Amino acid sequence: MTPTVLITGAGGGLGGAAATLFAHRGWRVLAADLRPPPPAERIVPIEIDVTRTDSVETALQIARHEAADGLDAVVTFAGVMRVGSVAEIDEGELTGLLEVNLLGTYRVVKAALPQVIDAGGRVITISSETGWQSALMLNGPYAITKHAVEAYSDALRRELMFLGIPVSTIRPGPFRTDMVDGIGRAFDHARDTSTHFGELIDRVGHLAAREQERAHDPRLLAEVVWRAATAKRPRAHYSVRADLRRSVLHHLPAPVVDRILLQIFRSARVQRE
Repeated sequence: MTPTVLITGAGGGLGGAAATLFAHRGWRVLAADLRPPPPAERIVPIEIDVTRTDSVETALQIARHEAADGLDAVVTFAGVMRVGSVAEIDEGELTGLLEVNLLGTYRVVKAALPQVIDAGGRVITISSETGWQSALMLNGPYAITKHAVEAYSDALRRELMFLGIPVSTIRPGPFRTDMVDGIGRAFDHARDTSTHFGELIDRVGHLAAREQERAHDPRLLAEVVWRAATAKRPRAHYSVRADLRRSVLHHLPAPVVDRILLQIFRSARVQRE
């Protein structure tokens, strides 16, 4: 019997790389996205808006039709990124991030769970290195959502283990995607809309752009998702190519990290009015 995986965010980037790998290795892929990929061998495109419950339910009805025996894996790649000040972010923007990154994950897993149980499948949520590391200035809005995904995933794993359903969380570091390629524009927008932190945003944005020059091939992450989907005993967490410097900062005492950051960026002027 051909195994079936539902992948959200499969229209490109990391989710698209995972969809391609699974299809090439013989799985039937239900590739769900706002703009799903074109149909291909073993790839079934499904339109989905993870911020809308009705859209998610419709997508899962299609999944039920395509995979009557259930889903062997669900992978929640759908997500958005935002950089900027957590002190200044518009409420609507923060709500939008939570709607996609956290509640979108919740909606898809909740709707898919009966089909996962039918197949004796598993759930793979996508967090970020930001989800387990200490939040830094200007990544607060995104970090909030990914820390929430981590908490959701831990609770989900410890519930579904009683049903025999494994839950794994993938924590990608920097990978080459359209979302990451737009990091410069994201920092420009953050600077242009900031009252207090324009110069600080420029400084951090410059460092972020240099980091992205070292971003990794999405196919490396797809291989890890494959292992999580096929391992006899999948791990609870998979950290993939995390940024070394951020990882080191995470393990230092918080006051030490604060002093390091203040020393590095002390010269960046802030507007107090």
